[in-house]
Amino acid sequence: MPQIGWFEILIIVSISILVIGPKDFPLVLKKIGSWIGSFKRYISNIQKEVTDITDNDLEIDPVDKNKNDKKDAKE
Repeated sequence: MPQIGWFEILIIVSISILVIGPKDFPLVLKKIGSWIGSFKRYISNIQKEVTDITDNDLEIDPVDKNKNDKKDAKE
């Protein structure tokens, strides 16, 4: 996985300030932060739904569990 060091971040920020301008740079950072936050919430929601689905699918009916327990006791 590629790693970004402090020097690379400094270069990216410097070029961004030159291209966007120092006046609009904070607005762009706020917008990017907003996008990242909404993306994280979206991914978290998907993970929660998948977990809920797998938890519901893996639940064992108590009647089936009792049958399995009796079956194991006989063996």
